[in-house]
Amino acid sequence: MRSSYTQLYLHLIWATWDRLPLLSPAIETRVYAAITAKCRELKCVPLAVGGVEDHVHLLVKFPPTVEIARLVKEIKGSSSHLITHEITPGEFFKWQGAYGAFTCRRDDALTLVEYIERQKEHHQFGKIRKEWEQSAAETKETKGD
Repeated sequence: MRSSYTQLYLHLIWATWDRLPLLSPAIETRVYAAITAKCRELKCVPLAVGGVEDHVHLLVKFPPTVEIARLVKEIKGSSSHLITHEITPGEFFKWQGAYGAFTCRRDDALTLVEYIERQKEHHQFGKIRKEWEQSAAETKETKGD
């Protein structure tokens, strides 16, 4: 029996509640590690995770058996739980309900990996790519969706 062959790449972007600067450098390494671990648990391959104080980007290769909504829900839920119960218990933390999800071609994945890994630099110097930041900006207007 032949097996299916897929190459599905997904760029996800989601923001903190009200775009508050809740992802401090002190916690981001653990949060990104939790995001990566959850991806692997769901049989996805995390290619890049990065962001700034108020939003996260994730590029993941995923199988067709994983629903995008479930992937996002589980990643956001597990990382939020880690933050509120282990990293900074008693402090406010919440992700916005909305997110952006964009597919990309394998040929574009390397460029996107570099972009995600250099998020702080891109934002600091105003060198963002609007098409890759658009949904993060839109979540500010649609918080809690």
